[in-house]
Amino acid sequence: MGKIQVNNIRLYSNHGCLEEEAKIGSWYRVDVEVDADLTKSSQTDELSDTVDYVHLNHIVKQEMAIRSKLLEEVAQRILDRFFKEISMIEKATVKVAKVNPPIGGNVEEVVIILEQSR
Repeated sequence: MGKIQVNNIRLYSNHGCLEEEAKIGSWYRVDVEVDADLTKSSQTDELSDTVDYVHLNHIVKQEMAIRSKLLEEVAQRILDRFFKEISMIEKATVKVAKVNPPIGGNVEEVVIILEQSR
């Protein structure tokens, strides 16, 4: 078993419960980690024998472009697509962070973390 991480995917999107968040938008950071058997790819040196991190990034970008009120829903959609589209994944963790959230204080980010296994 091995892990593949794609960290600090930075995106601008319009998630949130407030009307101003829908109109103005804000910056988000997404980190993903997937567990898969990387034994074969470590021997064959073939992309078809591993989890393609370009595919992971593509899924994140597409799902982050769909507006949601809650980051939990966005993270779950990302997980759902990972498991639907990439059969090698055994376990995945998705962290979605809203940078500088509008919560009335000096807060760097709010992070939602969801984890799922097959």
